[in-house]
Amino acid sequence: MWCIRGETPALGTGPDEATAIGSRRRPESPPRAHATWIRHVSAVGGSGRPEDLEPVVLGWEMEFAAALGRLAGSGDADVSLVVVQELSDPEDPRQKGIFLGSALLAWLAEAGASLDIDQYVYHDCDDQRGDRDPGHDPSSDDL
Repeated sequence: MWCIRGETPALGTGPDEATAIGSRRRPESPPRAHATWIRHVSAVGGSGRPEDLEPVVLGWEMEFAAALGRLAGSGDADVSLVVVQELSDPEDPRQKGIFLGSALLAWLAEAGASLDIDQYVYHDCDDQRGDRDPGHDPSSDDL
């Protein structure tokens, strides 16, 4: 997901999501102090590695990255790539780690973008309270 905070930019392409200064998420929420312009990139079916999405971002071409870079350089906006990684199986090697290729890093540099990685771990553990020694053998509890 791309999140561009600042004035809604004229980048030659439209956002997937946008908000205006003063708008509210919910009626009881405070008014937004900034505008957002967001593009979403997700894997089909919700599963996929972050690097599987690189071709989509790179398909936006360097001209778009340069336009973002000019916007970021002007001080009117902050540009960032937000990677959201959800982990549900700690034993699955495909769910571990994040790799960003050199072409994507060059694209991000041209865009003047920061990188924000959010990781969420969803794991159903035997010890839900987390107060036992990880090496604890529950079969020895009654001895």
